[in-house]
Amino acid sequence: MPAERAGSARGPSRRTVLLAGAASGVGAAAAITTGVLSDSPTPASALRRSASSSFPAVFSGPGATVVDRVYSHARGRHVDLVLVLPAREPTPGLPMSLLLHGRNGSARNAAPPGLAHRLGKDISNHRVPPFGFVAVDGGNSYWHEHHPGDDPLAMLLDEVPGWLRERGLGDAKGRPFAVTGTSMGGFGAFVYARRRNERRHPVDAIAAISPALITSWRVMRRRKAFSSEAEWASLDPLRHIGATRGIPTAVWCGEQDPFIGGVRRFIRQARPELAHTARGGHNGKFFRSAVPGLVDFLGLHAPHLRVD
Repeated sequence: MPAERAGSARGPSRRTVLLAGAASGVGAAAAITTGVLSDSPTPASALRRSASSSFPAVFSGPGATVVDRVYSHARGRHVDLVLVLPAREPTPGLPMSLLLHGRNGSARNAAPPGLAHRLGKDISNHRVPPFGFVAVDGGNSYWHEHHPGDDPLAMLLDEVPGWLRERGLGDAKGRPFAVTGTSMGGFGAFVYARRRNERRHPVDAIAAISPALITSWRVMRRRKAFSSEAEWASLDPLRHIGATRGIPTAVWCGEQDPFIGGVRRFIRQARPELAHTARGGHNGKFFRSAVPGLVDFLGLHAPHLRVD
């Protein structure tokens, strides 16, 4: 059963829900679909429309998932903060990767299917060093400030480190070591990594599953996430490949995915450390197939914890 923790209405945490172990997976998935665990429930129809929520299995697996409610000044609202951890009580300083959800998604369904289970299994078997993931609600603006006063990118850069530091996670300043994203979250992962580079605190790795690398303004304009073609061009990862060059990068995409054209262009120009394309669409089945490689790739670049 979920355990709740009271807190300040505008403080770092109003509520915590801890769901641990494989036994919690089915109940948690059902609760997400019906909105039982959410103060502001996401309609089930919106969850179904989100490619990243096809299998809301973020809560299953040998590790633990914590759902916190925090107030984001950058977004001007409360958001869910979801931690996918290898153990119920992780070692202090556990390296964390951002986990960015897709369009019409949320922090609760940001994880590709089977991620929590694979993470916990591989860490417990010592295949990869310990690390975790942190997801937050980012809206549908492709992880930038489309509406004044709602800036999800500022939340990632300026607020997430504080929330992690309060929980004893991340590096000494709470910064994530990597960024991971699916679909729109893949677009956001490249933008976030670019901004970290500009701040002289680059991430150690970028992982993008089926990133929404759209090559046409006509198509992007329908997303209603950018005020103009020029604004989109200023953030489009395909036009700023050099901004993250040198950062180990992995990309996965299905050959029947509508974003495959942009992903192939990225692969040709950026020459990422890992580039995998295979038969599959923009759906949970393909996202699940990328999970083993994702955990292995981030494990290669995760900082090793010092045990005193």
